[in-house]
Amino acid sequence: MKTGYRVFDAMTHEPIYVTPETSIVNSSKKMKEYNIGALLIKENNIVVGICTEEDIVCRVVAEGKDPKKVFIKEVMTKNVRSISPQDDIFDALMRMRELDIRHLPVEMDEKFVGLLTMKDILKIEPQLFDLIVDKYELREEENKPIKFGENISDIN
Repeated sequence: MKTGYRVFDAMTHEPIYVTPETSIVNSSKKMKEYNIGALLIKENNIVVGICTEEDIVCRVVAEGKDPKKVFIKEVMTKNVRSISPQDDIFDALMRMRELDIRHLPVEMDEKFVGLLTMKDILKIEPQLFDLIVDKYELREEENKPIKFGENISDIN
């Protein structure tokens, strides 16, 4: 299924970068300042990793580490997967779904040129939501008033 929208149409063209020596506290402050959920890590003008809110929660906070003493290079994902800006956003969504990620760096000619997020895709093509919903497990789903696949109009 092709949407007609390219990754380039939806991506953030100026993602926020930090260096590998940036502390988790300062990285988190930058995420808060820009209201973002992921940072690209750049060293010598080359992207060497990505770090998400989830990485910080799972690899620092949940393990009881001191965020002032942990550097982003210790928790970042190093083997960064990417996509071309010319790819269709459907293909990007399928790659994100397959890799179980919500942030996908965009690379052209071996240079990172942007960052695509799940939110970026859903803002442009909200009907693609159904393709990702089955990847997520709802806690206490049996207690929710609406189950996956139900419409609110079906309940009334």
